[in-house]
Amino acid sequence: MKTPIGRKDGTAGRKRVTMRPFDVQEFLDSAGVARKIVQYRRLQKIYAQGEPATKVMYIQKGSVKLSVVSSVGKEAVIALLGPGDFFGEGCLAGLPFRMGTATAIATTAVLVIEKNEMIRVLHEEDKLSDQFIAYLLIRNIRVEADVVDQLFNSIEKRLARTLLLLARFGAQKQAGKMLPKISQETLAEMIGTTRSRVNVFMNKFKKMGFIKYNGELHINSSLLSVVLHD
Repeated sequence: MKTPIGRKDGTAGRKRVTMRPFDVQEFLDSAGVARKIVQYRRLQKIYAQGEPATKVMYIQKGSVKLSVVSSVGKEAVIALLGPGDFFGEGCLAGLPFRMGTATAIATTAVLVIEKNEMIRVLHEEDKLSDQFIAYLLIRNIRVEADVVDQLFNSIEKRLARTLLLLARFGAQKQAGKMLPKISQETLAEMIGTTRSRVNVFMNKFKKMGFIKYNGELHINSSLLSVVLHD
């Protein structure tokens, strides 16, 4: 006998059960995790390179820049993170000090979890642990892709890829996306070039309709053609 449409089995009245994706934010809000929410102003430091590493952070809204400074004082931006991203997780691997500096580049709300509390939750909650591991693996792949991008792609392609990543292209179904406020100096640091070169290509992208800005920077999905073009 055929199973009735909309039912899990042949039992009358039983509806098909649909599992929704695990929501990290919802879990952290409801599972009794000991944490606090801290608000940061634009350009305010969240933590500095060399400080004790004792907390894990989760971005609720806003944007965070991760950067490192060399022994000769040269700064490099290694990542720009947004809502749904963890950072500061190095303390879970036993790192005693921060390897870089985290700075809010927009008004930002960060959920702060003490290291020992995060370890407890990961041990006790399998779903969160699985989601956290998956997140770290995806970010590791992203870091490797960034290295390849720096080594083999032109400045134009590197800039286009960085803008698409900052706009979280593919994360939502919409044609154009607005970027958090970011300076050309920061973009130059991220792709390993000068601000003047970034300015040249930003003007080129604007003329071609790939981006537009009137106080806010909007990224069109057509910018992907620059990355895909050989």
